[in-house]
Amino acid sequence: MAALFCLDMHSKDLRAKGETEQRLYMIAAWREALVYTDRERAALAWAEAVTKLNNNDVPDAVYDDARKQFTEAELVDLTLAITTINTYNRINIAFRTPGGNYKVGMFA
Repeated sequence: MAALFCLDMHSKDLRAKGETEQRLYMIAAWREALVYTDRERAALAWAEAVTKLNNNDVPDAVYDDARKQFTEAELVDLTLAITTINTYNRINIAFRTPGGNYKVGMFA
């Protein structure tokens, strides 16, 4: 099941808000893809580091890059968004929520 429901929901919501197919398809290779800004790359690296916490740590280089791109308040907000989405993912994984049935705006 993984986080299929979340992938389904967020990709549909992003399309509805005008995100390009190219950027959605290339997210798995965000480090190499040229379609993301430095700020977006810093956010993606931060999200991975905060989610994985390798060795119970966020690497200094990731933190330093995030601080260059975000104010302290923005980084706090970003971290809260990341940890909230991680919680939703874990709930959907635990309860085996299937993907594919989400309709844009169904939780509005």
